Amino acid sequence: MKIHISALYWPWYSFEEQIALATAADEAGIECVWVSEAWGQDVVSVLAVLADRTERVGIGSGLMQIPARQPTAAAMAAATIDTISGGRMRLGLGVSGPQVSEGWYGVPFERQLGRIREYVEIVRMAWAREPVVHEGRNFQIPTGEGMGLGKPLKLMAKPPQERLPIYIGAIGPKSVELTGEIADGWIPAFFDPEDGAGLIAALEDGLAKAGRDRSEIDVAPTVPVAVDDDLDEARNALRPLIAFYLGGMGAKDKNFYVDLLAANGLADEAHEVQDRFLGGDRIGAAMTLSSEVIDMCGIACTPADLEQRVGRFADSGADSMIAIVFGSDRAGTIRRLAALG
Repeated sequence: MKIHISALYWPWYSFEEQIALATAADEAGIECVWVSEAWGQDVVSVLAVLADRTERVGIGSGLMQIPARQPTAAAMAAATIDTISGGRMRLGLGVSGPQVSEGWYGVPFERQLGRIREYVEIVRMAWAREPVVHEGRNFQIPTGEGMGLGKPLKLMAKPPQERLPIYIGAIGPKSVELTGEIADGWIPAFFDPEDGAGLIAALEDGLAKAGRDRSEIDVAPTVPVAVDDDLDEARNALRPLIAFYLGGMGAKDKNFYVDLLAANGLADEAHEVQDRFLGGDRIGAAMTLSSEVIDMCGIACTPADLEQRVGRFADSGADSMIAIVFGSDRAGTIRRLAALG
């Protein structure tokens, strides 16, 4: 199983920390470093800098938000970063959630499966440097509106990679099935190696539907990781991130991460954390997290147990693991992880 590193987004890591993580990953022989975005730092700007500051490590958006950009803009940004990096770009895409899509971007959160499918089709068309013509329910290029002067254009740049690896971030069964149909990689969050939610089966359904082999997709879960001689300290390092996603990345009745934990049999725990967070008690929400929830959502362990905990993901069918490194010795954890890859 290949080891990747996530540099997330501000404020989880500062810009300087993101550069330090990427260069440490590059030096340690890590497979790829990923950067994400929410409603603050954008992913493209940081990836361009990391592409310039590193030499070997892959550069990925994990994830680039679909409502933030037209698909041709995403293809253009990916081509630019691919050129800067000398052919190391991987494009991870996600629809985010209704709160971000509608509240930040002003894009209705609807018809998401069709939106993802069309988006990927257009990105691939642009990357192939074909004149982009698409008449879909979600995207019409060229548009027939405005002055009526739009004409099919093709990407002017010629990126180093002939084919851009496209990953999709998905944790719902239908979107995971679609990922199996059309993507080169799958990035699930809070993936339980026991897979109580049955997501691997959904992925395999999508692969079968498209007549694809399992070897044609890179299963790459994002996994918060903290290593410490004190197990309680390792778990404490993961609490703020997990609590934020259960409480802050969605509404009371529409939070995909809460739904995922519920599908894995942890509904009561997830709702208690969410209620505390939404009630303004962020510290209480973090401290409410049980060891069972923390251990499902990530890896919090001592150095002696790291190999076994990472191995559970390989045994579950993961081809790669995107580690979000926390704790007091992040560089040391990266070196330990690299030694396992």
